[in-house]
Amino acid sequence: ADVLIHAIIDAIFGAAALGDIGMHFPDTDRKYKGISSIVLLKKTAMLLKISGYAVNNIDATVIAEKPKMSPYIGKMRENISGALDIGLENISIKAKTEEGLG
Repeated sequence: ADVLIHAIIDAIFGAAALGDIGMHFPDTDRKYKGISSIVLLKKTAMLLKISGYAVNNIDATVIAEKPKMSPYIGKMRENISGALDIGLENISIKAKTEEGLG
């Protein structure tokens, strides 16, 4: 789920023209070593709010063969909803495999 959260953080910063995850949470800064992605998502929401923006919806697709994502999607949605303080109904996470992709 870390990869998904990092992609969501990048998308949020990008949509608000606020740079990217590396600009705000550089991997060269020791305070971010081993930090939970959910904590970073919460910090992202705070930075967004300070800048006058808010997240309304999240739509994300995870492409992976293993593990199968469907058993985890509900919890992932709950974690993202809590971190961003938006309704669960506003978060869509889909899982796909590489089958049928070019």
